[in-house]
Amino acid sequence: MAIDRTYRILVVDDDPVIRSAHTRIAQALGYEVETACDGIEALAKLPLDIDFVLLDGEMPNMDGFEVARKIREDPKYSYLPIVMVTGLTRPQDRRRAIEVGINDFINKPVDAQELGLRTKWLLEMKSAFDRLQDQQAELERAVDRKTSALRTALREMGEAQRRTHEAHLDTIRRLTIAAEYKDEDTARHIERIGLYSEVLARALGFSPGDVEIMLHAAPMHDVGKLGVPEQILLKPGKLDDEEWVVMRSHTTMGARILAGSDSPLLQMGEKIALSHHEKWDGSGYPNGLSGEDIAIEGRICGVVDFFDALTMDRPYRKAVPNDEVLEMMKGDSGTHFDPDVLDAFLSVLEEIKVVQQEYR
Repeated sequence: MAIDRTYRILVVDDDPVIRSAHTRIAQALGYEVETACDGIEALAKLPLDIDFVLLDGEMPNMDGFEVARKIREDPKYSYLPIVMVTGLTRPQDRRRAIEVGINDFINKPVDAQELGLRTKWLLEMKSAFDRLQDQQAELERAVDRKTSALRTALREMGEAQRRTHEAHLDTIRRLTIAAEYKDEDTARHIERIGLYSEVLARALGFSPGDVEIMLHAAPMHDVGKLGVPEQILLKPGKLDDEEWVVMRSHTTMGARILAGSDSPLLQMGEKIALSHHEKWDGSGYPNGLSGEDIAIEGRICGVVDFFDALTMDRPYRKAVPNDEVLEMMKGDSGTHFDPDVLDAFLSVLEEIKVVQQEYR
């Protein structure tokens, strides 16, 4: 395909084999190529005068939809072509792609001729927009993009952003461990709840990015226990009415602890903390919500928390065998539990058992 100048494509994929394959195709089409192993590095490399983004849809930490959304937040990249390489075919995925500003899809595996045809008109549109930019923008595009100092600075910025993201997750893990510290099972319980929720969210069709958030948000379900006195939390017998009032308040206390953040992770944690003890028939707490008025994240956590709580030793009883707990849960479908969420849980039960054994 003839092109007027050498365009620069950013290839984003967490799989090094696929990243290399897409790089070779783009270079064979006459493009210069920059690569990124995840969304954080991709956003850091945009100032390298990127003309086109070839973006994997399913990546850890930040999926392709979230990367596209963040790119479109900056007016400088309003006309930057973004094509997603994905196996996703559901209508809701296509609608979401339009909403976040993705221009086109290419199905896996990528065909070189198809990529060439799809990129040609998108790049022509971008070139037309570029010609309308003022002289300052033209001068900026003329700057040498390959200087060692610029590349080093961008690499360091990407690493700093990655460290910030990891520190954010580490802070949340420490908060959840502090909430569970009075309990004997502590970290293992937290890990199981997160991993169970990850498995169940994936089974329910969550996007890869939301599955990742669910993994880290679900362990915050009981963060409000920081405010529950130890003599109630670890009481070996049944709680009286006044003690139950205090124990149930951990849902609202947890939501208050997590409220007010602009972090999607903490926002999901807030919803889970508040709603994971609501019941499908409206008999739960703290707000007596029913059906789909209960946040889906809370319904997921309610299922996995019930399973984990009964299959682990507690101060007032021994663990209940899996089979007995599952029969109880089936009997509570449509009353305690969302039937669809419970069915999805039962469909991935073998994965759940693997996590249970590994993190027992």
